[in-house]
Amino acid sequence: MDFALRARRLGKRYPKAPPNVYALSDVDLEVPHGVTFGLIGRNGAGKTTFVRIAATQLEHTSGDLEVLGLDVRTRAREIRPRIACIPQESRPLYFLTTEEVIYLNLKMRGTDAVEARRRTRDVLAELELEPYRKTLVSHLSGGLRRRALVAMVFASDAELLFLDEPTTGLDPLARRQVWDAIRHAIREHRTIVLTTHYLDEAEALSARLALIDKGRVMLSGTAEELRARMPYPYRVTIAGPIAAEALHPYGRVTRIEGGYLVFARESNARDLARWGLEHGYRLSLGPVSLEDIFLEIVGRPLVGLEEGEEEPVAP
Repeated sequence: MDFALRARRLGKRYPKAPPNVYALSDVDLEVPHGVTFGLIGRNGAGKTTFVRIAATQLEHTSGDLEVLGLDVRTRAREIRPRIACIPQESRPLYFLTTEEVIYLNLKMRGTDAVEARRRTRDVLAELELEPYRKTLVSHLSGGLRRRALVAMVFASDAELLFLDEPTTGLDPLARRQVWDAIRHAIREHRTIVLTTHYLDEAEALSARLALIDKGRVMLSGTAEELRARMPYPYRVTIAGPIAAEALHPYGRVTRIEGGYLVFARESNARDLARWGLEHGYRLSLGPVSLEDIFLEIVGRPLVGLEEGEEEPVAP
């Protein structure tokens, strides 16, 4: 199979890091063409380092990485016109209007004036930025500036898009607009590498996922494949005057506010739900979430370092 991105034993050690301490360690990833590939993990897990290397902004220390079939170390100049990236820490030019920021970016990529105008109009409409087209970027809210950056990337004709935390700081409606733009890009057969710590976003948009922690890929596959690797693939929340001892036969029991969370196999989950309903308890039944999987594999919540801070690790 031909891949949009392929990493083999990819490693990155920053010059000032202690000996044998790496930001990425032996990362193996394959991203098929024409899909959204989600990288999930805590801030500092290595997601941004990986994206910066793949976007030819940072050199790796060891291993190999091909982007669109080209080696990033030796053929970066050929790769750059074919990709577009929203870095996590980037900011649009404050002295331009929203429309000018998008148009100028297209012109710098070599798009002719007529086509650049058309694409600018289309993306302003798609992300509902038309009311702000003549507004200086310096006068936009933080969320609108982020949407302007998203618009810059989606207006391009790049084959491969790197979106590093694209919806950080956006309200729920704006997040959904970005989601729609991502789905539109997939219909155009473009490939997207998406980093996010919003697990609902990762699952809603990504055909495949990789869970990264401390610079290593801990798990990868479709959401269903990740769930299938869990010892208890179903979760039941149950609330009422129940003793925890009554729930232990069904699976692994955790106390939560107002009741209990039980991780169980399918048959036990169904039996518990039936028993709970017969006794009039409030409950819900469903497959484990990505958050559950993350906690099972990593052992701590999906929160941690400040935005953009990388956590180096020893291999």
